[in-house]
Amino acid sequence: MPLKTTRGDRGAPTKGRGAPSNREGRFEAWTREPVDDGWAREDVSEEAPPRQLDTVVTRETAKSIIARNDSPDIPFDQSINPYRGCEHGCSYCYARPSHAYLGLSPGLDFETRIFAKTNAAALLREELAAPGYRCSSIALGANTDPYQPAERELGITRSILEVLVECDHPFTIVTKSALVERDIDLIAPMAARNLARAYVSITNLDAGLARKLEPRAAAPYRRLETIKRLVAAGVPCGVLVAPVIPFVTDRDLEGILARAREAGATEAGYILLRLPHEVAPLFKEWLATHYPLKGEHVTSLVRKMRGGKDYDSTFGVRHRGTGNLAELIARRFELARERLGFDAGRRGGLDTTRFRPPGAGPQMRLF
Repeated sequence: MPLKTTRGDRGAPTKGRGAPSNREGRFEAWTREPVDDGWAREDVSEEAPPRQLDTVVTRETAKSIIARNDSPDIPFDQSINPYRGCEHGCSYCYARPSHAYLGLSPGLDFETRIFAKTNAAALLREELAAPGYRCSSIALGANTDPYQPAERELGITRSILEVLVECDHPFTIVTKSALVERDIDLIAPMAARNLARAYVSITNLDAGLARKLEPRAAAPYRRLETIKRLVAAGVPCGVLVAPVIPFVTDRDLEGILARAREAGATEAGYILLRLPHEVAPLFKEWLATHYPLKGEHVTSLVRKMRGGKDYDSTFGVRHRGTGNLAELIARRFELARERLGFDAGRRGGLDTTRFRPPGAGPQMRLF
């Protein structure tokens, strides 16, 4: 395992990164705070360029690959995450706290210390072949993006898809990356048999804001183009406006839906900003760094939709929030969704009846 990166100054920008700092995880015994003791070099320019951090990808051997959940407000019970950590660096990412379990920071470590499950396809083959396995759709991208930059070289997500294709196992994909287009040759034939769907997450339509908010994800216009290309290949595609951030991205809610519908998306959903555990202080640092004049107002609006807290994890309300502002956002979304004709002709769930275990030819299926 690589060494933890050096803790950065709180609020200091890092070129190409979303988190302003490497804030300690909640399980660490020590915390560190930068202090100006008056001994700083006087010749250091305040206009010095932002520091840079390299990405370190560690190949790891996972013990299992299919994660299961029974959450009543999530539309799937099986998921696969080929990577731990995500180089896209989205400042709001609710998966950041998972790095604390590794003894790493949910801040800059989360987006610079990536762990790749190189044995994912082999493990998936074993788990699908288990006698007690029961088929239900597998979600790729439920936690970290399966098409983040490391996938371009490692191809772990593609190897997973190859196993799913071999078994006629249904799957869904959620991503912010145009790299998903590389695998259209695998996804499109599955989609033609109602075994695959794709969803593209779009937060806003402002390229400048996107560079600050999700610095290494595809630009908003490129994600719209990805929807168009997936649909042209016959892949049913949806758009997720996730997250909706009050006073930062909510102005683009209707615009995103309109542009995505024009590109061919047939389903739409949204998720309100979620700030569990270390994400709350990290996102507040991001606001103070990039939008110091509106930071406190944004925070107050979030709390109004979370019962006076930074976050409410209660099932059923964690994705939508409560209160007048949350209801207004929900109403805006529903009106735009209905006006634009989303979900028209929706085909229901993916087909689970075609599944056959790995290596099971026509003869084996008789037993």
